[in-house]
Amino acid sequence: MDKKRKKVFVSGCFDMLHSGHVAFLQEASEFGDLYIGLGSDKTIKKLKGRETVYSEEERAYMLRALSCVHKVTVNRGSGLMDFEEDLRILKPDIFIVNEDGHSPEKEDLCRELGTEYKVLRRIPHANLPARSTTALRSSRPIPYRIDLAGTWIDQPYVSKYHPGAAITASIEPTIEFNERSGMATSTRKKAIELWNDHLPLEKPEKLARTLFRYDNDPGTVEVSGSQDSIGITMPGINKFWYDKGKYWPSHFETISDPVIIKWLEERLCMVTLWPRPVNFNVLSDTHINEENVKSLVSAAELAWEGLLTRDINKFSKGFLDSFYSQITMFPKMVTPDIEKIIKQYEAKAKAWKLSGAGGGGYLILISEEEIPNSFKIKIRLKELGL
Repeated sequence: MDKKRKKVFVSGCFDMLHSGHVAFLQEASEFGDLYIGLGSDKTIKKLKGRETVYSEEERAYMLRALSCVHKVTVNRGSGLMDFEEDLRILKPDIFIVNEDGHSPEKEDLCRELGTEYKVLRRIPHANLPARSTTALRSSRPIPYRIDLAGTWIDQPYVSKYHPGAAITASIEPTIEFNERSGMATSTRKKAIELWNDHLPLEKPEKLARTLFRYDNDPGTVEVSGSQDSIGITMPGINKFWYDKGKYWPSHFETISDPVIIKWLEERLCMVTLWPRPVNFNVLSDTHINEENVKSLVSAAELAWEGLLTRDINKFSKGFLDSFYSQITMFPKMVTPDIEKIIKQYEAKAKAWKLSGAGGGGYLILISEEEIPNSFKIKIRLKELGL
């Protein structure tokens, strides 16, 4: 008698089904009968801030047509954990995610249910190119930005205490980052409104100024910091200096050396947390003063020096000191749940911080060793002649 096959569960959007999806599903099906929990149209709109290319009915139809798939259902819930009720009902033996689909919440749920949790690497089938839905949406899609150190200094209510610099990197959209997760998705949506699906071939600083103005309509009460516009439009790794109380930096320094960029790409990874709650208000408790702002500024300078010299200890210290300076000024950035997750990585990483304003989003880690179940970024290089 054949041994009973295990039940394997995966969950995702599977919008614009491509060879990368198929390779992942085929590999997952090797562990047993494959059940797919499909993100609803409503969930994707909320998480990604866009309509689906194909409706949930069309996506389910295409997935059911794959020979490796046993059953497809639309998840009952919403948000990143939209599959939780379905998982509890199905009681699968194994829950499988890919690297950028991993989150500590998913792992904790599997531990609670006694379900084996597996993370698969993104490996294309045979000699096929690597694919992602985001990459397929455009040949040169609008970038995201990642903040590395010194951010918050772009807000005049911070820089009025002391001038200083912020450091960001413009990153290729190798995955579609979640809304309300500290990756400047709201400013990026403005860039898409302005320029459709790719940046114009203009000087990056000019694009940054244009996007900043467009992102902040006349009469805007809560001005979006200029680090978002700069981080999206200016390639490479950028350090930009804010004089006291200014919205726009007075000068820029850029790292476009591919050796330094690769050095950082090899040492930086990310872990998905969850979108900031709708009622999250990081400004409800602040401790902004000259001493704390000076600490933030000093940390950013140290991180920049570490980047220029590829000194992992110096860079890590500046990176971590910057984060601690941020949460000293804005303690609401960190919650008990976030602190619990950070503790899981303290022994594995040299430094860590939260993306954007915190409250959720992504945990950004610096390590010379591979961090299990994390994913990498790709920094956007300078366009020829610009």
